[in-house]
Amino acid sequence: MMPITLPCYYSLSSPWAYLGGPKLQDIVRRHHVQLVLKPYDFQAIAGVTGSVPLRTRPEPRRTYHTEELERWRTYLGMPLVLQPKYYPWVVTDPDWNKRPGWMVIAAQAQGLDAFRLSHALLRALWAEERNTADAAVRKQIAEENDMDGAALVAAETSTEVQALYQRYTDDAVVDGVFGAPTFILNGVRFWGQDRLDFLDRALDALRAG
Repeated sequence: MMPITLPCYYSLSSPWAYLGGPKLQDIVRRHHVQLVLKPYDFQAIAGVTGSVPLRTRPEPRRTYHTEELERWRTYLGMPLVLQPKYYPWVVTDPDWNKRPGWMVIAAQAQGLDAFRLSHALLRALWAEERNTADAAVRKQIAEENDMDGAALVAAETSTEVQALYQRYTDDAVVDGVFGAPTFILNGVRFWGQDRLDFLDRALDALRAG
């Protein structure tokens, strides 16, 4: 039986991708699926698929977002800073959250444990108050996870990685992705880390045949 491929669309600035990491890892392990991480340009397709960036939401929606983060970090027992130091509310560097995504794509293209690196980068931003937009910080995080940080940083702007990033962004439009993380199983979307239980059940049903 061919392994099931599970694309995961997300941004390396998503707290929900961070919070869903351990459960996603468990699902991938138990179901023996091939996880394909697809960091994409959330801002570029916001007006196409209906994404609503957090900064542009009305105040009630922004405060509710914080309340939900509080609930989930408590429920999951995961460390998370509600307003992390290096999550910019005024963006002066449009690539600040793209660069960590490029590093993950580079790691995946090289056959490395891209999921491990991805979760470490998300944890660094949301729990450890580290600036993942900084190449030196990304290099250090990669090295902490037994990867060649300098080589991965150098690969971020390679033609291969940039082409994959654009392809994943284009794929996100085709697949109707409007939020992160979104998982696609046989053409069916599962949006949000709070839908992982439904994804788990769908994989159970698929395996049962």
